[in-house]
Amino acid sequence: MTSFDKVYMDMILNVYHKGDDIFSARTGLSTKALPGMTYELYPANGFPLLTIRKIPVRLFCAEVVWMITGSKDLDFLRQFTKIWDDFAEEDGTIEAAYGYRWRKYFGRDQLLDLVKHLKEEPSSRQGVVVMWDPATDGLIAPKKKNVPCPFCWTVNIINNKLNLHLIIRSNDMMLGNPHDTAGFALLQAMLAQELGVEVGKLTVSISHAHIYENHYSQVNELINREGHVHNEIICKLPKDSFKRALNGDSELVHEMFSMFKEQYDPASPVKKMKIAL
Repeated sequence: MTSFDKVYMDMILNVYHKGDDIFSARTGLSTKALPGMTYELYPANGFPLLTIRKIPVRLFCAEVVWMITGSKDLDFLRQFTKIWDDFAEEDGTIEAAYGYRWRKYFGRDQLLDLVKHLKEEPSSRQGVVVMWDPATDGLIAPKKKNVPCPFCWTVNIINNKLNLHLIIRSNDMMLGNPHDTAGFALLQAMLAQELGVEVGKLTVSISHAHIYENHYSQVNELINREGHVHNEIICKLPKDSFKRALNGDSELVHEMFSMFKEQYDPASPVKKMKIAL
């Protein structure tokens, strides 16, 4: 098991065995849930790509590039996956697309402003990027197909290392968490490369960590497997990855996928899990 595999398995066991049984009115499914879960990773020593079960590597690589472009249109992403189609509005766009909210939604380009700011002031503690719109998301606002689960992230540079803290309001631990962790670790690596610093700590804080009842059989399958031996995975990005992502370079997705694929020898996937909509 890799260092992330161990962290992840501890979280799954904790939620599954100690979580409270909570019914989700939105999905119509029961969950086991725990509040306030935080974990710390050091992606430079081992990229957090889950190996105790196979996850779709090309998918999170494509999503990160799509997010960096700032698009809410699905055309780029559909070259690689159609997983977001269930969350699309009638016009085929994702209204709460993370990258769109980073770059175009709040009247400023948070992502490029962040890079410019940290290049000019590396000691800054104001590297904050937000996806949640308090005017239209959650509370008593009309229900939408999709609102951000990761809703805010911050970065800072300490000792020439870029640290990223991701805050997630709600996290499906079997489907969403491994995907979110790998995606934001990749974003962290791309930002660090662009800023000319090393990759530091990745901290993830989850307000509501849960496992859906229709994933319980897969949880049991996972925790009853024998330990899977796997070397730590090292992220070695192609040159100018961030700039290429800004331009929507689809070849970058293939290059990053190949880089991970050469190192990735996961255990078999668990039985297919359905996304709770």
